[in-house]
Amino acid sequence: MSNQTSHQFPVYSHPNAASTVHEQKPVIVRLENVCKIYGFGETAVQALADVSLMVEQGEYCAIMGASGSGKSTGMNIIGCLDRPTTGHYYLDNLDVAQLGDTELARIRNLKLGFVFQQFHLLPQLSALENVMLPMVYAGVKTAERRERAVAALTRVGLENRLHNKPNQLSGGQQQRVAIARAIVNRPVLLLADEPTGALDSHTTQEVMQIFKELNASGITIVMVTHESEVARQTQRIVWFRDGQVLHSHLLPEDIAQVASL
Repeated sequence: MSNQTSHQFPVYSHPNAASTVHEQKPVIVRLENVCKIYGFGETAVQALADVSLMVEQGEYCAIMGASGSGKSTGMNIIGCLDRPTTGHYYLDNLDVAQLGDTELARIRNLKLGFVFQQFHLLPQLSALENVMLPMVYAGVKTAERRERAVAALTRVGLENRLHNKPNQLSGGQQQRVAIARAIVNRPVLLLADEPTGALDSHTTQEVMQIFKELNASGITIVMVTHESEVARQTQRIVWFRDGQVLHSHLLPEDIAQVASL
C-alpha cells in the first residue's frame, strides 16, 4: 500500500467488477500495516503481521479463518477493544490506534455497535431498559431514549416484548434485543462476533435476515463467524491465516475452495 499524506482513500473496485469507476464511498475501517504482538522477548507471540484492510460504508463483510488465524485479534482492534502494537487504524477517518482508554470507550459508545454470541443482557432490566442503556452513557435525554429504543425494538420485530425481561425471552428474541441495543446509538459500524453461535438453524436464519435488512438500510456490518453458511449470506469475506489477510475480497461462493487449502 502506498503512503498517503491525506485521508483521501482510493475507490474500492471488486476484482470481478466491470472496469468502470463508481462513486467513491466513505471508508469506515482502514487498517494500515497493523501488527499486534503479545508478550515480550522469547515469549512474544505475533497475532497480527502487517495487516492492511479497508471496509467502505454500506459493506457487509464476514471475517473468517481457523483458530489462531488472527481474526479475533483483528476484530478486537476494529472494535477498539485492543490497540495495535504498530501501524494505524482509522475508524471513520479518525486515527484511534493510540487513543487512551477513556477516549476509546467514548468512541465505542458513539461510533460502534456490538453483537456477541452471548447476549450480555442485564437480567434485571426489561428489553426496553436494556436497549436504552447505551443512550444513558451517550447523554441522550430520557424522552428521546425511550422513543429511540422502542423504534429499535420495533425494527427487529419485538414491539410486543418491550417489558419482558431476558428470562422471559427465547434465545433468538434475546439476540434481537442485543441487535436493537447495538443500533440504537446509530453507529457508523455494527460489529457482530459469532452472533449465531448460540442459536439453532431456524433462529439463525431469522437473525441473519435482520442483519440483511439492516445492511440494506445502509448500516455497515463486519461479522466474525466460523460458519460457512452464515458467511455466504454476506457480500464479502475477509480470510485470515497465520496473522495475515490471505484474501480480502473473497466471494461467498468461493469459501469452500479456500477452506479446503
